[in-house]
Amino acid sequence: MPTMPKRDLPDGVTVTFAGCGDAFGSGGRFQACLHLRASGSAPVLLDCGASSLIALRRCGLEPGEVAAVVVSHLHGDHFAGLPFLILDGQFSHRADPLLVAGPPGTRDRLLAAMECLFPGSGAAARDFKVEVTEVAPGSRARVAGVGVLARAAAHPSGAPALSLRLDIGGRVIAYTGDTAWTGDLVDLAAGADLLIAEAYVRAKPVPYHLRLADLDEHRAELTCRRLVLTHLSRDLLSESELRGYEVAHDGLVLHV
Repeated sequence: MPTMPKRDLPDGVTVTFAGCGDAFGSGGRFQACLHLRASGSAPVLLDCGASSLIALRRCGLEPGEVAAVVVSHLHGDHFAGLPFLILDGQFSHRADPLLVAGPPGTRDRLLAAMECLFPGSGAAARDFKVEVTEVAPGSRARVAGVGVLARAAAHPSGAPALSLRLDIGGRVIAYTGDTAWTGDLVDLAAGADLLIAEAYVRAKPVPYHLRLADLDEHRAELTCRRLVLTHLSRDLLSESELRGYEVAHDGLVLHV
């Protein structure tokens, strides 16, 4: 029997946008928290903003099932949900390890965040391990069975910021994270089954963020099969229509 093309496989990945908002709750949206589940595998989060526990439970998703969190950068709206996720696991008697992959500096920043928010929690005894893998721009890692390719993003956050390309469940999910336009995004998107792209504003200059104008200018170069916008600011959310683009909302579920 001939092998089916990857895109025609009956399984794949379910992507739930538990949170797709910016740092300021624009439009009443939760902060970045993308729940990826390949058929037959434990789920993985792509970013984990401060509101992620609420966002996951609003979507009926169990935080204790999450095997790993892949973090694009160390701003609070993308990683500050980790202390809450870890403490939730501690008090719900989680047993399975929680794997965290993020840019260099993730280990120290996570410990500092835990000590700031819940003093003593960083060194507290738990029935499960929290294992941190730091992924430098240009490098690869494998986390909970997911292949991670990290590209440098243009978004200062006190540590290198990443755009990410995940190989999960026979699919490729690419994610710009927060970044100004860089040529690396063309390679990031190449052949991806899904590109999740920031579109913070339409055209006005906002340093270190992708604009819809950037995506318009380079759209022909982005050879992904599907493109979904996320992390919209209040200005862009106020527009009645973003013609030609698919836009995420909290609770959106895609089957890729």
